[in-house]
Amino acid sequence: MDGALGFGSSTDIRPVERQAVLAFVADAAVESALRDGLSDLMDEPLEIRRGGIRAAITALQKAPSPRVLVVDVSGEEQPLTALGNLSDVVEPHVTVLVIGELSDLDFYRAVTRGLGAAEYLARPVTRDTVARHFGPFALGEAPAAEGVLGGRLLTVTGVRGGVGATTVAVNLAWHFGLVAHRHTVLLDPNVQTGTAAFMLNIQPGNGLRVALEAPERIDALLAERAAQPVADRLHVLAAEEKLGPSPACAPGASAQLLEALRRRYNFVIADVPFAPVLVYRDLLDAAYQRILVMEPSLAAVRDTLRLAALPAGPTQIPRPVVVLNRLGRPGGLTRRQVEDALQLKVDLVIPDLPRLLGTAATLGEPAVARGGAFRTAINDLARQVAFTHLLDSGAKRSAGDAAPARSRWRLFNWRR
Repeated sequence: MDGALGFGSSTDIRPVERQAVLAFVADAAVESALRDGLSDLMDEPLEIRRGGIRAAITALQKAPSPRVLVVDVSGEEQPLTALGNLSDVVEPHVTVLVIGELSDLDFYRAVTRGLGAAEYLARPVTRDTVARHFGPFALGEAPAAEGVLGGRLLTVTGVRGGVGATTVAVNLAWHFGLVAHRHTVLLDPNVQTGTAAFMLNIQPGNGLRVALEAPERIDALLAERAAQPVADRLHVLAAEEKLGPSPACAPGASAQLLEALRRRYNFVIADVPFAPVLVYRDLLDAAYQRILVMEPSLAAVRDTLRLAALPAGPTQIPRPVVVLNRLGRPGGLTRRQVEDALQLKVDLVIPDLPRLLGTAATLGEPAVARGGAFRTAINDLARQVAFTHLLDSGAKRSAGDAAPARSRWRLFNWRR
């Protein structure tokens, strides 16, 4: 380290007692994301202060460093220089997590590899991204690998029948495929009474049933052939089997189908009912993120609590995203009543729009294409559940323009 005493020096003396997690943020949006993303994971109190990295530098000149420090460099003209200044006052063993505005890969590398911060997130940050990427550090653990390569599976589940989960799944898939231009497949595993294909005016085939009954025949080509195209980057994989005994699902078929779909698509949006069906359970366990859709009723509150308490799969954060649909409908609960009963904040609210959604379903057109409050809600949901790596985003400016000369040595030295 060229003789400089930076983070990672072996000569530091660590205080016996220290704060677990201390954050310095620039505004209320980041504060809310941190509280929602970390509070459910931690037994120890989380302290968040305003003022960003400058407040952190001032405060830590006179106080012991926490075990984990979260700093927001938003608004800084030279964020790397500011992080370099922070290293002068923070003890070497601290785990530093950074939030900022730049979203290019060079800046990410400069912060994590060059300066040695443990992780960096670009704004806007959400509860999901904070919990997934900052949560392990807050718990004193090494972050786990994603577990699977390729596209991400997002499941949408109605806590009760008729709450609008299929509508949310269909329009979320439309957003990813036609607005975000990501290769997306909408998967409807309800092979007898599913309506996802119907809502997009698509005639389903029999490829899904074949894949579930004979997993040895599944490959990327079969998965692509079985999915019906809606647009260049949006396909629907569904079926419409005769009523009667449910088609058999072979053990392991869901995993093999998902493996094939992940090789072909960036996002797999699955409309998964909650029922004692093997394929449903497999999809819920394998999901990157579960989305629960509820309505403003006492029965929906009860069922939301029960579904939210289900154990998370190996690649999931503990808490699902909760969508409150049809808020404002006659006789329904208010948002405050729902949140008081759940004892948590809902992540997204969709107003009651019976005419818009009814007309869209009848015509086989996505309601999100018509704009308005519903499209705004779906856009917000997509942002919350689909954190994408910095490589996917365009750079605002080159991080090298702000790189200080002292970045030749690692300031933060979290021991991976």
